[in-house]
Amino acid sequence: MAKMSVIFDRCKGCELCTTACPKHIVALQHEKRNKEGVFTAVCTDESACIGCAMCAMICPDCAIVIEK
Repeated sequence: MAKMSVIFDRCKGCELCTTACPKHIVALQHEKRNKEGVFTAVCTDESACIGCAMCAMICPDCAIVIEK
């Protein structure tokens, strides 16, 4: 099963990944801010992730990693 993970301190919360996900399971979390003071992206349903890496490809800061 594929797993999407975000490098917490690298994410700037631009939300590009949320628009790229074909399953619509990437969103910004609103519990904790990173060192830059922004809320970061998170996969809301890891079991639905198909590992397409669209979120990782669109991320301008290379903050998303897909592990298969």
